[in-house]
Amino acid sequence: MATRHGSDPALTLRFEVKVDGIDIGTFTGCDGLQAEYEVYEYAEGGNNSYVHRLPGRLKYTNVKLTRAVDRDSVKLARWFSSLRDSVSKKTGSITAFDGNKARIAHWSLIDVWPVRYTGPTLASDGTTAAKETLELAHNGFFPG
Repeated sequence: MATRHGSDPALTLRFEVKVDGIDIGTFTGCDGLQAEYEVYEYAEGGNNSYVHRLPGRLKYTNVKLTRAVDRDSVKLARWFSSLRDSVSKKTGSITAFDGNKARIAHWSLIDVWPVRYTGPTLASDGTTAAKETLELAHNGFFPG
């Protein structure tokens, strides 16, 4: 389905990911860019009409990035493997582009570090593309 500005961005969306300015690849799936406040409930004695709901800590979920295996897969695996001796928190960014390579959204990530890399499951009898996944932990994000 096309919009009046060209292709539908939901069908051709790509995510460029950088950590400390290093381009670690373009991904087709981005899941878990989410923040949530804990909610504390306090039942006040003598007041049975409601329970106080108070905001608690703000917590963030890990971001899971997926893509089909391509020529840049080796670059991603090497980057992840290079961190085995020393993982440190870094700055990161996720930029979404539409099918015309126009930037449509951007998020900066605070204190990013890789949690998991999952290589593809390879099978010659399947009809789907081999995919790899990168999971990043972080301590917050803000749109840019």
